[in-house]
Amino acid sequence: MPSPQTGIQEQRVPAPSDIPLSKNFLKTLISKLGPGLVTGASDDDPSGIGTYSQIGAQFGYGMLWTMVVSYPLMSAFQEICARIGRVTGHGIANNVRLRYPRLLYGIVGLVVLANIFNLGADIQAMGAAVRLLLPGPAVFYGALLAGISVLAQLLVPYSKYVHYLKWLTLLLLSYFAAAFFVHISWGDVLGNTFAPRISFRKPYFLALIAVLGTTISPYLFFWQASQEAEEVKTKRGEKALRRAPRQAFAQFSRIRTDTYLGMAFSNLIAFFILLTTAATLHASGETDIGTAAQAAKALEPLAGRDASFLFSTGIIGTGLLAVPVLAGSAAYGLGEALRWDVSLERKPGDAKKFYGAIAACTTLGLLLNFASLDPMKALFWAAVLNGLAAVPLMFVIMITASSRKVMGTFVLPTYLKVVGWLAAIVMSMVCAGLVLTWHS
Repeated sequence: MPSPQTGIQEQRVPAPSDIPLSKNFLKTLISKLGPGLVTGASDDDPSGIGTYSQIGAQFGYGMLWTMVVSYPLMSAFQEICARIGRVTGHGIANNVRLRYPRLLYGIVGLVVLANIFNLGADIQAMGAAVRLLLPGPAVFYGALLAGISVLAQLLVPYSKYVHYLKWLTLLLLSYFAAAFFVHISWGDVLGNTFAPRISFRKPYFLALIAVLGTTISPYLFFWQASQEAEEVKTKRGEKALRRAPRQAFAQFSRIRTDTYLGMAFSNLIAFFILLTTAATLHASGETDIGTAAQAAKALEPLAGRDASFLFSTGIIGTGLLAVPVLAGSAAYGLGEALRWDVSLERKPGDAKKFYGAIAACTTLGLLLNFASLDPMKALFWAAVLNGLAAVPLMFVIMITASSRKVMGTFVLPTYLKVVGWLAAIVMSMVCAGLVLTWHS
Protein backbone atom coordinates (compact mmCIF):
# COMPACT_ATOMS: atom_id res chain seq x y z
CA MET A 1 0.00 0.00 0.00
CA PRO A 2 1.14 3.66 -0.47
CA SER A 3 3.17 5.24 2.31
CA PRO A 4 1.14 7.85 4.23
CA GLN A 5 4.14 10.21 4.14
CA THR A 6 5.10 9.92 0.48
CA GLY A 7 2.16 8.34 -1.28
CA ILE A 8 4.63 6.11 -3.09
CA GLN A 9 3.85 2.42 -3.45
CA GLU A 10 6.25 0.58 -1.13
CA GLN A 11 7.91 -2.63 -2.25
CA ARG A 12 7.86 -5.37 0.32
CA VAL A 13 11.04 -7.44 0.59
CA PRO A 14 9.98 -11.10 0.39
CA ALA A 15 10.50 -13.11 3.52
CA PRO A 16 12.28 -16.47 3.27
CA SER A 17 8.91 -18.18 3.58
CA ASP A 18 7.74 -16.37 0.40
CA ILE A 19 10.52 -17.88 -1.71
CA PRO A 20 9.45 -21.06 -3.50
CA LEU A 21 10.40 -24.19 -1.61
CA SER A 22 12.25 -25.61 -4.61
CA LYS A 23 14.45 -22.51 -4.81
CA ASN A 24 15.24 -22.64 -1.10
CA PHE A 25 16.00 -26.34 -1.31
CA LEU A 26 18.25 -25.98 -4.36
CA LYS A 27 20.16 -23.08 -2.80
CA THR A 28 20.64 -25.02 0.44
CA LEU A 29 21.71 -28.14 -1.43
CA ILE A 30 24.30 -26.32 -3.55
CA SER A 31 25.72 -24.64 -0.45
CA LYS A 32 26.38 -28.07 1.05
CA LEU A 33 28.33 -29.42 -1.90
CA GLY A 34 32.12 -29.27 -1.67
CA PRO A 35 34.89 -31.80 -1.01
CA GLY A 36 32.51 -34.77 -1.34
CA LEU A 37 31.27 -33.76 -4.79
CA VAL A 38 34.81 -33.09 -6.04
CA THR A 39 35.99 -36.40 -4.58
CA GLY A 40 33.14 -38.27 -6.25
CA ALA A 41 33.79 -36.59 -9.59
CA SER A 42 37.52 -37.34 -9.45
CA ASP A 43 36.71 -40.98 -8.64
CA ASP A 44 35.54 -41.38 -12.24
CA ASP A 45 39.03 -40.53 -13.48
CA PRO A 46 40.57 -42.05 -16.63
CA SER A 47 41.62 -45.04 -14.51
CA GLY A 48 38.01 -45.58 -13.49
CA ILE A 49 36.64 -45.13 -17.00
CA GLY A 50 39.24 -47.53 -18.42
CA THR A 51 38.60 -50.11 -15.71
CA TYR A 52 34.82 -50.02 -16.06
CA SER A 53 35.09 -50.17 -19.86
CA GLN A 54 37.35 -53.24 -19.76
CA ILE A 55 35.21 -55.03 -17.18
CA GLY A 56 31.97 -54.26 -19.02
CA ALA A 57 33.51 -55.61 -22.23
CA GLN A 58 34.91 -58.71 -20.52
CA PHE A 59 32.08 -59.70 -18.18
CA GLY A 60 29.04 -58.12 -19.77
CA TYR A 61 26.36 -57.40 -17.17
CA GLY A 62 28.05 -59.72 -14.68
CA MET A 63 29.69 -56.96 -12.62
CA LEU A 64 26.79 -54.50 -12.38
CA TRP A 65 26.06 -55.66 -8.83
CA THR A 66 29.35 -54.19 -7.62
CA MET A 67 28.00 -50.66 -7.99
CA VAL A 68 25.07 -51.43 -5.69
CA VAL A 69 27.35 -53.01 -3.08
CA SER A 70 30.15 -50.46 -3.29
CA TYR A 71 27.94 -47.37 -2.96
CA PRO A 72 27.09 -47.64 0.76
CA LEU A 73 30.61 -48.86 1.55
CA MET A 74 32.44 -46.07 -0.26
CA SER A 75 29.99 -43.40 0.90
CA ALA A 76 30.29 -44.38 4.55
CA PHE A 77 34.06 -44.61 4.35
CA GLN A 78 34.40 -41.21 2.71
CA GLU A 79 32.14 -39.76 5.40
CA ILE A 80 34.42 -41.29 8.04
CA CYS A 81 37.49 -39.69 6.43
CA ALA A 82 35.72 -36.34 6.17
CA ARG A 83 34.76 -36.53 9.86
CA ILE A 84 38.38 -37.17 10.84
CA GLY A 85 39.50 -34.06 8.95
CA ARG A 86 36.71 -31.85 10.28
CA VAL A 87 36.87 -33.03 13.92
CA THR A 88 40.66 -32.92 14.32
CA GLY A 89 41.59 -30.21 11.81
CA HIS A 90 44.24 -32.57 10.39
CA GLY A 91 44.46 -34.96 7.46
CA ILE A 92 44.84 -38.74 7.66
CA ALA A 93 48.65 -38.76 7.62
CA ASN A 94 48.92 -36.15 10.36
CA ASN A 95 46.59 -38.14 12.63
CA VAL A 96 48.57 -41.33 11.98
CA ARG A 97 51.81 -39.45 12.74
CA LEU A 98 50.44 -38.23 16.06
CA ARG A 99 48.91 -41.53 17.21
CA TYR A 100 50.56 -44.40 15.31
CA PRO A 101 54.00 -43.12 14.21
CA ARG A 102 55.42 -46.61 13.55
CA LEU A 103 52.81 -47.14 10.81
CA LEU A 104 53.21 -43.70 9.25
CA TYR A 105 55.85 -44.19 6.58
CA GLY A 106 54.57 -47.58 5.45
CA ILE A 107 51.05 -46.22 4.93
CA VAL A 108 52.15 -42.98 3.27
CA GLY A 109 54.63 -44.89 1.09
CA LEU A 110 51.88 -47.24 -0.16
CA VAL A 111 49.57 -44.35 -0.99
CA VAL A 112 52.29 -42.34 -2.76
CA LEU A 113 53.34 -45.39 -4.81
CA ALA A 114 49.74 -46.16 -5.80
CA ASN A 115 49.14 -42.49 -6.67
CA ILE A 116 52.24 -42.23 -8.87
CA PHE A 117 51.23 -45.34 -10.79
CA ASN A 118 47.68 -44.01 -11.07
CA LEU A 119 49.03 -40.65 -12.27
CA GLY A 120 51.07 -42.39 -14.95
CA ALA A 121 48.04 -44.33 -16.15
CA ASP A 122 45.80 -41.25 -16.17
CA ILE A 123 48.34 -39.06 -17.99
CA GLN A 124 48.85 -41.80 -20.56
CA ALA A 125 45.09 -42.14 -21.03
CA MET A 126 44.69 -38.38 -21.53
CA GLY A 127 47.40 -38.45 -24.17
CA ALA A 128 45.68 -41.35 -25.94
CA ALA A 129 42.36 -39.48 -25.76
CA VAL A 130 43.83 -36.38 -27.44
CA ARG A 131 45.37 -38.69 -30.04
CA LEU A 132 41.84 -39.74 -31.03
CA LEU A 133 41.13 -36.14 -31.99
CA LEU A 134 44.46 -34.80 -33.25
CA PRO A 135 47.46 -36.21 -35.11
CA GLY A 136 50.71 -36.49 -33.23
CA PRO A 137 52.35 -38.55 -30.50
CA ALA A 138 50.21 -39.42 -27.48
CA VAL A 139 53.23 -39.08 -25.16
CA PHE A 140 53.62 -35.44 -26.16
CA TYR A 141 49.96 -34.69 -25.44
CA GLY A 142 50.15 -36.47 -22.10
CA ALA A 143 53.22 -34.44 -21.12
CA LEU A 144 51.53 -31.21 -22.23
CA LEU A 145 48.40 -31.88 -20.16
CA ALA A 146 50.46 -32.94 -17.14
CA GLY A 147 52.41 -29.67 -17.41
CA ILE A 148 49.20 -27.65 -17.67
CA SER A 149 47.84 -29.40 -14.60
CA VAL A 150 50.93 -28.62 -12.51
CA LEU A 151 51.04 -25.00 -13.67
CA ALA A 152 47.36 -24.55 -12.88
CA GLN A 153 47.95 -25.79 -9.34
CA LEU A 154 50.90 -23.42 -8.95
CA LEU A 155 49.16 -20.35 -10.35
CA VAL A 156 45.46 -20.80 -9.52
CA PRO A 157 43.94 -21.55 -6.09
CA TYR A 158 42.44 -25.03 -6.28
CA SER A 159 39.00 -23.78 -5.17
CA LYS A 160 38.82 -21.74 -8.40
CA TYR A 161 40.55 -24.33 -10.59
CA VAL A 162 38.16 -27.13 -9.67
CA HIS A 163 35.09 -24.87 -9.96
CA TYR A 164 35.46 -24.93 -13.75
CA LEU A 165 36.89 -28.37 -14.34
CA LYS A 166 34.29 -30.32 -12.38
CA TRP A 167 31.65 -29.38 -14.94
CA LEU A 168 33.61 -31.30 -17.59
CA THR A 169 32.72 -34.49 -15.73
CA LEU A 170 29.13 -33.97 -16.86
CA LEU A 171 30.31 -35.19 -20.27
CA LEU A 172 30.39 -38.64 -18.69
CA LEU A 173 26.60 -38.51 -18.61
CA SER A 174 26.87 -39.39 -22.30
CA TYR A 175 27.28 -43.00 -21.13
CA PHE A 176 23.99 -42.67 -19.29
CA ALA A 177 22.29 -41.40 -22.44
CA ALA A 178 23.95 -43.99 -24.70
CA ALA A 179 22.40 -46.83 -22.69
CA PHE A 180 18.98 -45.86 -24.05
CA PHE A 181 20.12 -45.98 -27.68
CA VAL A 182 21.30 -49.60 -27.69
CA HIS A 183 19.52 -52.90 -27.19
CA ILE A 184 19.61 -53.87 -23.53
CA SER A 185 18.06 -56.90 -21.91
CA TRP A 186 16.71 -55.18 -18.83
CA GLY A 187 15.70 -58.51 -17.30
CA ASP A 188 19.35 -59.62 -17.42
CA VAL A 189 20.42 -56.25 -16.06
CA LEU A 190 18.13 -56.54 -13.04
CA GLY A 191 19.15 -60.16 -12.46
CA ASN A 192 22.87 -59.44 -12.57
CA THR A 193 22.46 -56.32 -10.45
CA PHE A 194 20.46 -57.82 -7.60
CA ALA A 195 21.05 -61.59 -7.92
CA PRO A 196 24.62 -61.95 -9.25
CA ARG A 197 26.47 -65.17 -9.97
CA ILE A 198 29.80 -65.05 -8.15
CA SER A 199 32.80 -66.79 -9.69
CA PHE A 200 35.80 -68.01 -7.68
CA ARG A 201 38.34 -67.78 -10.47
CA LYS A 202 41.32 -65.46 -10.76
CA PRO A 203 40.00 -63.21 -13.60
CA TYR A 204 36.82 -62.55 -11.61
CA PHE A 205 38.65 -61.62 -8.39
CA LEU A 206 41.11 -59.51 -10.37
CA ALA A 207 38.20 -57.60 -11.92
CA LEU A 208 36.47 -57.34 -8.54
CA ILE A 209 39.47 -55.81 -6.80
CA ALA A 210 39.95 -53.46 -9.76
CA VAL A 211 36.36 -52.20 -9.40
CA LEU A 212 36.63 -51.80 -5.63
CA GLY A 213 40.10 -50.26 -5.98
CA THR A 214 38.62 -47.69 -8.33
CA THR A 215 35.63 -46.82 -6.15
CA ILE A 216 37.26 -47.23 -2.69
CA SER A 217 40.67 -45.68 -3.32
CA PRO A 218 43.36 -44.61 -0.81
CA TYR A 219 43.92 -41.25 -2.49
CA LEU A 220 40.24 -40.39 -1.98
CA PHE A 221 40.60 -41.05 1.77
CA PHE A 222 43.56 -38.70 2.04
CA TRP A 223 42.02 -36.09 -0.23
CA GLN A 224 38.65 -35.65 1.43
CA ALA A 225 40.08 -35.58 4.97
CA SER A 226 42.71 -33.03 3.93
CA GLN A 227 40.15 -30.84 2.16
CA GLU A 228 37.96 -30.77 5.27
CA ALA A 229 41.01 -29.87 7.35
CA GLU A 230 41.91 -27.17 4.84
CA GLU A 231 38.45 -25.62 5.04
CA VAL A 232 38.89 -25.43 8.82
CA LYS A 233 42.07 -23.41 8.27
CA THR A 234 40.93 -21.17 5.42
CA LYS A 235 37.25 -20.38 6.08
CA ARG A 236 36.56 -17.60 8.54
CA GLY A 237 34.72 -18.67 11.68
CA GLU A 238 35.24 -22.41 11.17
CA LYS A 239 37.28 -24.47 13.60
CA ALA A 240 38.08 -28.11 14.25
CA LEU A 241 35.00 -29.59 15.90
CA ARG A 242 36.96 -30.68 18.97
CA ARG A 243 37.46 -26.95 19.61
CA ALA A 244 34.03 -25.82 18.39
CA PRO A 245 31.53 -28.61 19.18
CA ARG A 246 28.55 -26.32 18.54
CA GLN A 247 29.34 -26.45 14.82
CA ALA A 248 29.09 -30.24 14.77
CA PHE A 249 25.43 -30.67 13.81
CA ALA A 250 25.62 -28.32 10.82
CA GLN A 251 28.99 -29.66 9.64
CA PHE A 252 28.07 -33.34 9.92
CA SER A 253 24.83 -32.65 8.05
CA ARG A 254 26.75 -30.89 5.26
CA ILE A 255 29.37 -33.64 5.10
CA ARG A 256 26.71 -36.33 4.85
CA THR A 257 24.79 -34.57 2.07
CA ASP A 258 27.94 -33.62 0.17
CA THR A 259 29.52 -37.07 0.42
CA TYR A 260 26.50 -39.22 -0.38
CA LEU A 261 25.50 -37.10 -3.38
CA GLY A 262 29.08 -37.03 -4.67
CA MET A 263 29.43 -40.80 -4.37
CA ALA A 264 25.97 -41.33 -5.92
CA PHE A 265 27.07 -39.34 -8.98
CA SER A 266 30.27 -41.36 -9.17
CA ASN A 267 28.53 -44.74 -8.94
CA LEU A 268 25.74 -43.80 -11.33
CA ILE A 269 28.28 -42.95 -14.02
CA ALA A 270 30.26 -46.12 -13.28
CA PHE A 271 27.11 -48.27 -13.50
CA PHE A 272 26.22 -46.89 -16.91
CA ILE A 273 29.76 -47.22 -18.26
CA LEU A 274 29.60 -50.91 -17.30
CA LEU A 275 26.11 -51.20 -18.77
CA THR A 276 26.90 -49.43 -22.06
CA THR A 277 30.16 -51.26 -22.74
CA ALA A 278 28.46 -54.57 -21.88
CA ALA A 279 25.62 -53.87 -24.31
CA THR A 280 27.92 -52.76 -27.12
CA LEU A 281 31.45 -54.17 -26.88
CA HIS A 282 30.71 -57.42 -25.02
CA ALA A 283 27.63 -58.08 -27.13
CA SER A 284 29.67 -57.70 -30.33
CA GLY A 285 32.43 -60.03 -29.10
CA GLU A 286 35.00 -57.34 -28.23
CA THR A 287 35.89 -58.63 -24.79
CA ASP A 288 39.47 -57.35 -24.56
CA ILE A 289 39.91 -53.57 -24.90
CA GLY A 290 43.44 -52.54 -25.78
CA THR A 291 42.96 -48.94 -26.91
CA ALA A 292 40.95 -45.85 -26.03
CA ALA A 293 39.42 -45.95 -29.52
CA GLN A 294 37.84 -49.32 -28.74
CA ALA A 295 36.32 -47.96 -25.55
CA ALA A 296 34.97 -44.96 -27.46
CA LYS A 297 32.98 -47.34 -29.65
CA ALA A 298 30.59 -47.87 -26.77
CA LEU A 299 29.26 -44.35 -27.44
CA GLU A 300 28.78 -44.80 -31.19
CA PRO A 301 25.07 -45.70 -30.94
CA LEU A 302 24.47 -42.27 -29.41
CA ALA A 303 27.09 -40.09 -31.02
CA GLY A 304 28.13 -41.88 -34.21
CA ARG A 305 31.36 -40.37 -35.47
CA ASP A 306 31.28 -37.96 -32.55
CA ALA A 307 31.72 -40.87 -30.10
CA SER A 308 35.48 -40.35 -30.06
CA PHE A 309 34.95 -36.68 -29.30
CA LEU A 310 32.63 -37.39 -26.36
CA PHE A 311 34.87 -40.11 -24.97
CA SER A 312 38.04 -38.06 -25.42
CA THR A 313 36.70 -34.88 -23.85
CA GLY A 314 35.35 -36.92 -20.93
CA ILE A 315 38.75 -38.55 -20.39
CA ILE A 316 40.60 -35.23 -20.68
CA GLY A 317 38.16 -33.43 -18.39
CA THR A 318 38.20 -36.04 -15.65
CA GLY A 319 41.96 -36.41 -16.05
CA LEU A 320 42.55 -32.70 -15.52
CA LEU A 321 40.39 -32.95 -12.40
CA ALA A 322 41.92 -36.20 -11.11
CA VAL A 323 45.62 -35.42 -11.70
CA PRO A 324 45.70 -32.60 -9.13
CA VAL A 325 43.68 -34.74 -6.71
CA LEU A 326 46.12 -37.64 -7.07
CA ALA A 327 49.24 -35.49 -6.89
CA GLY A 328 47.70 -33.33 -4.17
CA SER A 329 46.68 -36.24 -1.95
CA ALA A 330 50.20 -37.70 -2.25
CA ALA A 331 51.70 -34.30 -1.35
CA TYR A 332 49.31 -33.92 1.59
CA GLY A 333 50.39 -37.35 2.86
CA LEU A 334 54.09 -36.61 2.48
CA GLY A 335 53.78 -33.09 3.84
CA GLU A 336 51.80 -34.08 6.92
CA ALA A 337 54.18 -36.96 7.60
CA LEU A 338 57.21 -34.68 7.32
CA ARG A 339 55.57 -31.65 9.01
CA TRP A 340 55.58 -29.35 5.99
CA ASP A 341 53.19 -26.46 5.39
CA VAL A 342 50.48 -28.05 3.25
CA SER A 343 47.71 -26.17 1.45
CA LEU A 344 46.54 -25.75 -2.13
CA GLU A 345 45.29 -22.31 -1.16
CA ARG A 346 48.82 -21.14 -0.24
CA LYS A 347 51.07 -19.51 -2.80
CA PRO A 348 53.94 -21.70 -4.06
CA GLY A 349 56.52 -19.49 -2.37
CA ASP A 350 54.88 -20.13 1.00
CA ALA A 351 54.74 -23.94 0.61
CA LYS A 352 57.70 -24.82 -1.61
CA LYS A 353 58.13 -28.41 -0.42
CA PHE A 354 54.42 -29.16 -0.76
CA TYR A 355 54.20 -27.88 -4.32
CA GLY A 356 57.54 -29.51 -5.08
CA ALA A 357 56.04 -32.85 -4.06
CA ILE A 358 53.07 -32.25 -6.39
CA ALA A 359 55.40 -31.53 -9.30
CA ALA A 360 57.65 -34.50 -8.46
CA CYS A 361 54.79 -37.01 -8.21
CA THR A 362 53.30 -35.78 -11.49
CA THR A 363 56.71 -35.97 -13.19
CA LEU A 364 57.32 -39.51 -11.94
CA GLY A 365 53.90 -40.50 -13.20
CA LEU A 366 54.68 -38.93 -16.56
CA LEU A 367 57.97 -40.87 -16.80
CA LEU A 368 55.99 -44.12 -16.59
CA ASN A 369 54.64 -43.22 -20.03
CA PHE A 370 58.03 -44.15 -21.45
CA ALA A 371 57.81 -47.68 -20.05
CA SER A 372 55.83 -48.94 -23.06
CA LEU A 373 52.80 -49.80 -20.97
CA ASP A 374 49.54 -50.65 -22.70
CA PRO A 375 47.34 -47.60 -21.84
CA MET A 376 44.17 -49.55 -21.03
CA LYS A 377 46.04 -52.29 -19.15
CA ALA A 378 47.89 -49.62 -17.15
CA LEU A 379 44.56 -48.13 -16.07
CA PHE A 380 43.32 -51.54 -14.97
CA TRP A 381 46.44 -52.40 -12.96
CA ALA A 382 46.42 -48.96 -11.34
CA ALA A 383 42.97 -49.83 -9.98
CA VAL A 384 44.24 -53.21 -8.73
CA LEU A 385 47.17 -51.53 -6.94
CA ASN A 386 44.77 -49.05 -5.33
CA GLY A 387 42.66 -51.93 -4.05
CA LEU A 388 45.63 -53.70 -2.50
CA ALA A 389 46.95 -50.49 -0.91
CA ALA A 390 43.54 -49.63 0.53
CA VAL A 391 43.30 -52.59 2.93
CA PRO A 392 45.89 -51.67 5.62
CA LEU A 393 44.92 -47.99 5.40
CA MET A 394 41.24 -48.76 5.96
CA PHE A 395 41.98 -50.62 9.19
CA VAL A 396 44.11 -47.75 10.49
CA ILE A 397 41.41 -45.21 9.58
CA MET A 398 38.73 -47.20 11.40
CA ILE A 399 40.87 -47.48 14.54
CA THR A 400 41.64 -43.75 14.35
CA ALA A 401 38.00 -42.71 13.88
CA SER A 402 36.87 -44.94 16.76
CA SER A 403 39.45 -43.54 19.20
CA ARG A 404 38.30 -41.05 21.86
CA LYS A 405 41.89 -39.78 22.09
CA VAL A 406 41.62 -38.66 18.47
CA MET A 407 37.93 -37.83 18.04
CA GLY A 408 36.92 -36.82 21.56
CA THR A 409 33.15 -36.99 21.93
CA PHE A 410 32.79 -37.29 18.14
CA VAL A 411 33.78 -40.95 17.82
CA LEU A 412 31.91 -42.70 15.04
CA PRO A 413 28.21 -43.44 15.52
CA THR A 414 27.23 -47.11 15.40
CA TYR A 415 26.02 -47.12 11.78
CA LEU A 416 29.34 -45.75 10.51
CA LYS A 417 31.33 -48.19 12.64
CA VAL A 418 29.38 -51.13 11.24
CA VAL A 419 29.55 -50.08 7.58
CA GLY A 420 33.15 -48.86 7.87
CA TRP A 421 34.40 -52.13 9.31
CA LEU A 422 32.31 -54.03 6.78
CA ALA A 423 34.02 -52.11 3.97
CA ALA A 424 37.46 -52.95 5.38
CA ILE A 425 36.55 -56.63 5.76
CA VAL A 426 35.09 -56.85 2.23
CA MET A 427 38.25 -55.36 0.74
CA SER A 428 40.37 -57.78 2.77
CA MET A 429 38.31 -60.78 1.63
CA VAL A 430 38.55 -59.78 -2.03
CA CYS A 431 42.34 -59.37 -1.75
CA ALA A 432 42.59 -62.73 0.00
CA GLY A 433 40.46 -64.28 -2.75
CA LEU A 434 42.81 -62.88 -5.38
CA VAL A 435 45.86 -64.36 -3.61
CA LEU A 436 44.19 -67.77 -3.20
CA THR A 437 43.09 -67.94 -6.85
CA TRP A 438 46.24 -66.42 -8.37
CA HIS A 439 47.55 -69.70 -9.80
CA SER A 440 44.15 -71.10 -10.75
